[in-house]
Amino acid sequence: MLGTHSTGKTTLLNRIEKELRGHGVTVTRAGQPGKRIAAAGLPAMQHHTAQSTERIIAQGILDETNAAAQGADVVLIDHAAHEAIAYFEAAMAFRAETPTRRERDRLLTLASTQLPKYDLLFATVLDESVPVDTSHDYDVHFRRLVDDRVHRLLANDVIPHQRVTSDPDSQAHAVDIAVQRCLKEELV
Repeated sequence: MLGTHSTGKTTLLNRIEKELRGHGVTVTRAGQPGKRIAAAGLPAMQHHTAQSTERIIAQGILDETNAAAQGADVVLIDHAAHEAIAYFEAAMAFRAETPTRRERDRLLTLASTQLPKYDLLFATVLDESVPVDTSHDYDVHFRRLVDDRVHRLLANDVIPHQRVTSDPDSQAHAVDIAVQRCLKEELV
């Protein structure tokens, strides 16, 4: 799952997890590496650097590997590796900076190592009419940049994914797709 902040990623994963558990599927979760990296004092949000992004991707890979080692039938990922790159690119654009091609290619190569592990990738779509948690200090422009970079990155790199909007039917469809895919994998 990837998308800009406060677009329902965690809520959607909670729904998918609940449905899967209801079908007797064991589920484990991985994600939120950016919060731990920010807590360690590294740049976050509009301040991301190539180095902090690399640490986020590396921490995410470690989290995903550890979650898979738990032996659950399904591992749900709350922030796929490419999301970190979208945040980095948005931060660079926000600061009117341009990453070097080498930095971007290195980050893309690292994040791309995770793609074969993802059986299904959802990307949430920003809906600015949905109110955000006001306890967080969200910059509206930065949020838009991240949303743009997420969808541009997925489209330009031709990464298979399902877009999920804030529409309840879109979210219900995403849950159905995830459950059916997981149950199908279980039967194979």
